[in-house]
Amino acid sequence: MSCCTPDGSCSTTATPATAAVEGVTTVYAVAGMTCGHCEATLTREIGAVDGVRSVEVDRAAGRVSVTTDGDAVLAKVVDEAGYELTGRAS
Repeated sequence: MSCCTPDGSCSTTATPATAAVEGVTTVYAVAGMTCGHCEATLTREIGAVDGVRSVEVDRAAGRVSVTTDGDAVLAKVVDEAGYELTGRAS
């Protein structure tokens, strides 16, 4: 939701809807990400796995935060996308 109106002015009364995401969140260390395309690829590929509720990729930190319904096999997906899942991040 944009705070800008069709005439180009800004509206500070707009409040974006926020959906609560429940589940188990795990942060993984991922090697090989070098650009925004890498972030988009991992977001798309991991997000397509059954049971994945949300994905947040932080290329600079080399971390991917994944919220799932439970067990989701991510190592294979990350590998197939051309990256290396190096373990859980602390």
